[in-house]
Amino acid sequence: MKLTSRGAATRDRILEGAAAEIRRQGVFSVTLDDVLAATATSKSQLFHYFPGGKEELFLAVARYEADRVLADQQPELSTLTSWEAWQAWRDKVVGHYRTQGQDCPLSIAVSQAGRSTPATQAVVAELMQHWQSALAVGVAHMRAAGRTAPDLDPERVAAALLAAIQGGVLILMSTGSIGHLEAALDEGIAALRRGAPVTA
Repeated sequence: MKLTSRGAATRDRILEGAAAEIRRQGVFSVTLDDVLAATATSKSQLFHYFPGGKEELFLAVARYEADRVLADQQPELSTLTSWEAWQAWRDKVVGHYRTQGQDCPLSIAVSQAGRSTPATQAVVAELMQHWQSALAVGVAHMRAAGRTAPDLDPERVAAALLAAIQGGVLILMSTGSIGHLEAALDEGIAALRRGAPVTA
């Protein structure tokens, strides 16, 4: 659907309002009426921009939250060119999840839209691929600069880091403890540093 600037603004308002309501109330409590009230839009407007109703809206929220996951790591995620930069990225990720706590908006939105649907799987897969690719670029830079082991596979290292992060986030959501996420990041970065060639 091609939208006018006014139409795009209305759609964005509905989307952002729905995301805010999900974060505030929890996904299983939010109704379309809540979204309409929060965004000062009519039911006809909502269905104009999201013809599939609640399922389509919550899928759009999942994509919106996925985009936020990466945006919230910038500019550090795109500048992993020194150990100081890696530490700054680590601190930003931990700070983000510490602030967010046990309520992960992306996981909440995906669970509402349905984890098993091809559409929601595609949203999560796209997020993970972009995140892994950005980490792999950083690992490749450190390898090329001679700051880590010369035989590292950047994609494999990035995949391991991403899996460790997701495990830490899952434990955070289950227990409220951020320690596992911190350990996963600290040990992952330390492993990269231990592979650096010894210099005289």
